[in-house]
Amino acid sequence: SRWYQRRVRGIDGKNKLDEEYGGAEKLAGLLKSNLQSGIDPNNIEDIENRKTTFGVNFIPPKPPPSIFALMWEAAQDVTLIILVVAAVISIVLGLTVEEDTKSGWIEGAAILISVCLVIVVTAGNDWSKERQFRSLQSQLDDDATISIIRNGDSVKVFTKEILVGDIIQLGYGDILPADGIYLSGNDLSIDESTLTGETDHIKKSTEKDPMLLGGTSVMEGSCKMLVTAVGPNSQAGIIIKLVEGDDDSDDDSDSSSDEDEDPKAAENGDEEEGKMVNGTGKPKLVKSTNKKEKSVLQGKLTRLAIQIGYFGTVAAVLTILVLIIKFCLSHFAFGVEKCKITYSDSTYLWNHALSKEECDMSTVHAMNGNATAESAVIANFKGWVSAYMTDLLEFFIIGVTVLVVAVPEGLPLAVTISLAYSVRKMMKDNNLVRHLDACETMGNATAICSDKTGTLTTNRMSVVQSFFLGKLVKHVPSRDMLTPAVVDLFSKGVAINSSYSSKVIPAEAVGNLPRHLGNKTECALIQFCGELGEDYEKIRKEYPEEDFHKVYTFNSTRKCMATVLKTETGFRMFVKGAAEVVLGRCDSILGEDGTPVAMTPTTFDRLLIEVIESMAGDALRTICLAYKDFTEEPDWEDEHGTLKLLTCISIVGIEDPVRPEVPNAIISCQKAGVTIRMVTGDNLITARSIAKKCGILPDTNGEDQGGHILEGKTFHKLVHDDDGEFNQDKFDVVWPQLRVLARSSPTDKYVLVTGIINSKLTKNREVVAVTGDGTNDAPALKAADVGFAMGIAGTDVAKNASDIILTDDNFTSIVKACMWGRNVYDSISKFLQFQLTVNVVAVMLCFIGSCAHGDSPLKAVPMLWVNLIMDTFASLALATEPPTTDLLKRKPYGRTKPLISRTMLKNIIGHSLYQLVVMLVVLFYGKPLFKLDYWSYEKDDPTTHGTLLFNIFVWMQIFNEINSRKCHGERNVFKGIFNNYIFVGVIVGTAIAQVILVEFGGKAFSTVDLSWQHWLISVGIGSGELLWGQVVATVPKTVIPTGLRLGSQPFTAEEQNQARVLWMRSLKRVQHQIRVANAFKKAGHERHRRLSLLAEASSHNLRTSPNDGSTGHWWTKKSDSDTSVKLKGVKPAQQQPLLEGEEDDTKRVDLVYSRYIVYPTPQ
Repeated sequence: SRWYQRRVRGIDGKNKLDEEYGGAEKLAGLLKSNLQSGIDPNNIEDIENRKTTFGVNFIPPKPPPSIFALMWEAAQDVTLIILVVAAVISIVLGLTVEEDTKSGWIEGAAILISVCLVIVVTAGNDWSKERQFRSLQSQLDDDATISIIRNGDSVKVFTKEILVGDIIQLGYGDILPADGIYLSGNDLSIDESTLTGETDHIKKSTEKDPMLLGGTSVMEGSCKMLVTAVGPNSQAGIIIKLVEGDDDSDDDSDSSSDEDEDPKAAENGDEEEGKMVNGTGKPKLVKSTNKKEKSVLQGKLTRLAIQIGYFGTVAAVLTILVLIIKFCLSHFAFGVEKCKITYSDSTYLWNHALSKEECDMSTVHAMNGNATAESAVIANFKGWVSAYMTDLLEFFIIGVTVLVVAVPEGLPLAVTISLAYSVRKMMKDNNLVRHLDACETMGNATAICSDKTGTLTTNRMSVVQSFFLGKLVKHVPSRDMLTPAVVDLFSKGVAINSSYSSKVIPAEAVGNLPRHLGNKTECALIQFCGELGEDYEKIRKEYPEEDFHKVYTFNSTRKCMATVLKTETGFRMFVKGAAEVVLGRCDSILGEDGTPVAMTPTTFDRLLIEVIESMAGDALRTICLAYKDFTEEPDWEDEHGTLKLLTCISIVGIEDPVRPEVPNAIISCQKAGVTIRMVTGDNLITARSIAKKCGILPDTNGEDQGGHILEGKTFHKLVHDDDGEFNQDKFDVVWPQLRVLARSSPTDKYVLVTGIINSKLTKNREVVAVTGDGTNDAPALKAADVGFAMGIAGTDVAKNASDIILTDDNFTSIVKACMWGRNVYDSISKFLQFQLTVNVVAVMLCFIGSCAHGDSPLKAVPMLWVNLIMDTFASLALATEPPTTDLLKRKPYGRTKPLISRTMLKNIIGHSLYQLVVMLVVLFYGKPLFKLDYWSYEKDDPTTHGTLLFNIFVWMQIFNEINSRKCHGERNVFKGIFNNYIFVGVIVGTAIAQVILVEFGGKAFSTVDLSWQHWLISVGIGSGELLWGQVVATVPKTVIPTGLRLGSQPFTAEEQNQARVLWMRSLKRVQHQIRVANAFKKAGHERHRRLSLLAEASSHNLRTSPNDGSTGHWWTKKSDSDTSVKLKGVKPAQQQPLLEGEEDDTKRVDLVYSRYIVYPTPQ
């Protein structure tokens, strides 16, 4: 079956099926399956045989990288490689050149140990993150279910449990989990663009095209499908394996199948299949740009990394140059005092090992019994000594260490930790994050376009008003108020003309409400039938779906649904849908006696005002039910002619109460600078009433002023030219005031979202979030900065197009996502405020000390220790701060506001100034102040002075870490500190580690043990940071010039290239690790995500219009003049320069960076 589905479709597929197998029924017999009852789940032997013969519907994920692979990746850091090389040279020179060869190797070995520690910590973090992402992916995988028939019963199973021979029930919005054959259904349309590139929806039927492929989407209708291929053997599985780089099995299968392939069929078939497959049956892979532009934080971090890189490079080069120049001047230009030993034959020898005090004859004679020396005096030496190689290497190591400290290696780690931590916590707030960068992007959202049903309302619908037999009843009518014929007609119109998956299940316990399964509007109507004393299940058994003659499924264009039954006298069609739409197609209505009477224009106007608008004014959804009898079979394809001249049965008002928590949540959003817009399919009056209850519109009487509420048709006319082309200038006049879009279509929602995003009306580009639940919402979900799909009511297509899935379909969860996003931004800001202070002080201290004394006050190993502690543990502490409601009291940061705000810059400069002054005082005046015996530069061995300098520096960072918990000028830095146990643990752990390092580090860490007085001095000076923080908080931020901006300016292509070369690891991690899609692709084994890899071409291409001849995926809408209005569609995949380490091979797909997508061959 796989061969046929890969090579033939349409009528050719049906003919092949009939010729080879005799049709679907005989094929089912060969598969030992029954078309009515499916397979028997109790037959264990049969189940196992199917698994063995045909496989299971699961593709094992690529194994995660081992800890050793991650360590190797971490070791690719350029600066770490330089340090390793320098450390090896230091060890070699220490063992061969230095006088004290027994201890000369220690410093080099200590550097190697420190580098290894950095690699292990980095790899451990990546390994932990990998496990975390895979855990999140497995939750999605476990939740994917589908309805199948087994042993005659309709049951829900996980998609990975599907077997060949199963009968699947597919409905609107489902993604096909396997390949199969169409058996029966209604009005089925499939989107096959993910596999074939064909943009038109394909009609499926037993007569025309029975072939169904896994990974495609049901765009309309429903059907039953016989599964013929699962897992790796399905078409989707073949492509997924190719995308993952597993070509072996495909090559084998292709070669075997090609042997008996009809050349003509292959030649013609491939040309007609939408240009996706080539002669080998493999998809063409082309390079793609990212799905969306860089997120707000991502772009700012990239710019900041470049700016810090410049600073670090300049500081490192200057430090090395100053040290070398000072050394050369002192040793070669001016010379140094050395011990000169003169012998009896007038020859002399310079002894570089003897100090001034040791340069005397007694010492010389004692050396190896040397009695020929006549004099030993101190003289000026200007020559070269091999031991100087060690000094020059030390200068190089110091410079590289300055570079290591200057570049905040912990920044990518802080971003990763903060995002991963937030994603975990957001799960508890009913936000399942699929794309990691959506988390922080949501924090910058300025507009939210929200659905009404289920998001702002409870989605627990019930009929509360009705119009029967010419009377409006504002309560549920009793059966006695209606005639039996009307009750029967109404009940059949509801039970039959609804999805049979919509059911009302009795309450599980006494006092609970019945459970609604399926479409909530249909469930409300079904429950209403029960209140009238009718059994919908009995009616459905009498009229099974197989007996339906024709079905017009509901869609956003039709706004109604119709089902046709064959009767003894002809045909009867039941219709239900939007009240004003269906009523407008009626020419009669059931009168007081239950017989049809003509509907005059006066009657229509009266019903529109007194019934429909009255119900809508009470915030009710209005549904009209009608029917029509045919004596002769019409042309069912003539939908316009068929769905008219109806007879109205009833109009009902369905209540969907506003969630009680929504009004306060919307007020919080408005205070936070986020504009809420409601996009709904309800009529204008209902939408206005709901919007006022929610607080989206002011609760005032009278008509809305200023264009705050529009209908979809009006909106379309206002933002399009006469020729149907979208006009951004016209749109910019409409959208700032718009708050409610009623009777809207998914196309209207897409236009609204993309129009706001592309608008240049505001100073900062708007960041737009949008909610969606239907398949047709996918364009808007993809186009938005953050797309929210409904976890309960949403279709699989909508979920795959989204960035975040709301597991409770609740608007308040969106507000929580906004709060978490802002918390991520703040967490990164806090870390940067702390980290940059450390970097500035350390770099400046090394530079000044090197200029003054010819050596760095902080040795290489202690500086690496500072870098490790302050990067790794500080990122863990500051990136895990829990959010508070105060986050929603500020306006969004916006795209152009610098990442380092003026308040943060004031804190960085203020605390750097305090620390630098303290360190310079200790450096130059430490000996008299602390009564030290000698300066730290007078001996190569560790000294009390150097250790005290290092200890004070670390303790100032520990206390400044507490200051850094606040980055908006708050004074109480201890507020909520014990709500973050990780922060407290890091502070305590860092303090303990520092004590151990100082007391027991020895020569390897250039430390000596300190007295208790020195410890008291160190901690006392460090704690002064808390007091100094209050002084800095008093200084107004206006002292910082507005032009001094870090992490905000757009970066050039040249800067990007320089950043990739100089800061390969840091930038790659910043640019790529914070993207949720790529992290998910690297970690994921979730099936629907794999299918979305196939859909990447279609979903990506909803951004901009094509600029070459590539086949496009266009979303169209019929305007009032029946002209096709093209919206922004496909942008062909653009060529990008390869990242360092990538091969120019289009058959290779790097899932880490997502550089390739499946895309149709250009026409």
